Amino acid sequence: MLWSQEAPTEPDNGHLQSVAVDEKHSGNTVQIIQLDNAPPPQYMGSERDKEDMLMLGRQQVLRRNFKFTSILGFSTILICTWELLFANLLFALTDGGLGWLLAMGWQGSVVGLSFAAGTIIEGLIILNNDSYKAHQWHGTLLVIGVVAFAIIFNTTLAKRLPLIENMLLFVHALGLFAVIIPLLVMGKKNSGKEALLQFTNAGNWSTMGTAVMIGLLTPLGSMMGFDCMVHMAEEVNDASRTLPKALFWGVALNAVLGYLAIFTLCFTINDPEAILSGKTGYPFIQLFYNVTKSHAGTNVMVAIIIITLVAAVIAEIATASRQVWSFARDKGFPFSPFLRKVSRNTFIPLNAVWVSFAFGVLISLLNLGSTVALNAIVSLTISSLISSYMVSIGCIFVKRLRGYPLPHAQFSLGRWGLPINLAALVFLAAFFIFCFFPTATPVMPQSMNWNISMFGGITIFSTVYYVLYGRFHYTPPIQIQNRKL
Repeated sequence: MLWSQEAPTEPDNGHLQSVAVDEKHSGNTVQIIQLDNAPPPQYMGSERDKEDMLMLGRQQVLRRNFKFTSILGFSTILICTWELLFANLLFALTDGGLGWLLAMGWQGSVVGLSFAAGTIIEGLIILNNDSYKAHQWHGTLLVIGVVAFAIIFNTTLAKRLPLIENMLLFVHALGLFAVIIPLLVMGKKNSGKEALLQFTNAGNWSTMGTAVMIGLLTPLGSMMGFDCMVHMAEEVNDASRTLPKALFWGVALNAVLGYLAIFTLCFTINDPEAILSGKTGYPFIQLFYNVTKSHAGTNVMVAIIIITLVAAVIAEIATASRQVWSFARDKGFPFSPFLRKVSRNTFIPLNAVWVSFAFGVLISLLNLGSTVALNAIVSLTISSLISSYMVSIGCIFVKRLRGYPLPHAQFSLGRWGLPINLAALVFLAAFFIFCFFPTATPVMPQSMNWNISMFGGITIFSTVYYVLYGRFHYTPPIQIQNRKL
């Protein structure tokens, strides 16, 4: 069968253009005439990848150099479940438009992880140097340094990123044991009742149930974002088979590591007030020092977390830039022609990468004037990602409910799809409400969760933009898909 399509689009935006396809049913192969801006043949992916891109109406412009282990490492490191559980220990101790939403969620996540890594470095300096006086601009410079370091791996070393993710996967998995073994061996243990059945309501909420739901946002946030590998799908070899397997094993691995971290913390935190009042600003650093009584030991344990958090920022920028590029390819953003360009030398969306870098730097500067404003943007991450998940799952749920056929896929939930989608929507809806709550009462302007204002502002702006401009230019993916192929 010979098929061709002409699309009046720019040559580097990723839409399928003048492409001839010879599909040989007997050999099940697809041959595509390569354009000048296509990556070398060895990076075009499998025959199934070519069929999928043809069905989606897309041209392969990115390099497919991720395989199962590297994309597994990419996603598990980006999520950094156990590292975030330690980093966000303060909150756990206190309380037991789709494209736009995703963009804000992932861009905010870049800032959040960079801020965590940078300020943990500052906390380590405070621990080791009694004469050091911390200033907000110190932390801001460290955050910018983390973002800049991550940019190197997303530009100059982009081709080596899969190899790097393979190596960092072992640091992420084995690093946990280098942290929890000293805590379990050297620390005083709580009883099983104290560790597992004792709840705290330091936020002074009216009910323990409210405190628990707000406190659960910390572990929830540490397991969010596995859609990162989906945004990298056009750079994964044999994506339709590889991604479902990597998604499953990524969730399983991080869940196991996360539970090990949680149980260790529950059994080794004997005096919450002592570590909450530590001078470093991070209770887990004080916990490490109280247990080991050693600056060197604490430095090594904290350094492991810093390394994996910086690695997560590298993956965050890659994901955020691909999401921006993909939505710009459909003309969903202002300045889409600029954002959707792909470098013909590196086969990565360089403009989108630099925009992610600029966003991270500019938002980190808010820390110079107000940590409240910065925290509001960072807290926007969870609400934006949850809402984007609800929209995506909700659309599939409605199609299943109405009996509409879904596109053929290498992996399917089958008849379990409907109840699983329903359970996911109920779960997400409950936490979507609580992610707008402050962490404690009474609420003051500096302790208010301004996430609701940020989320509402982005929603209103994106809606107005779509009504006045976007609907005349935006190209929904369904318009260029070829489901009959």
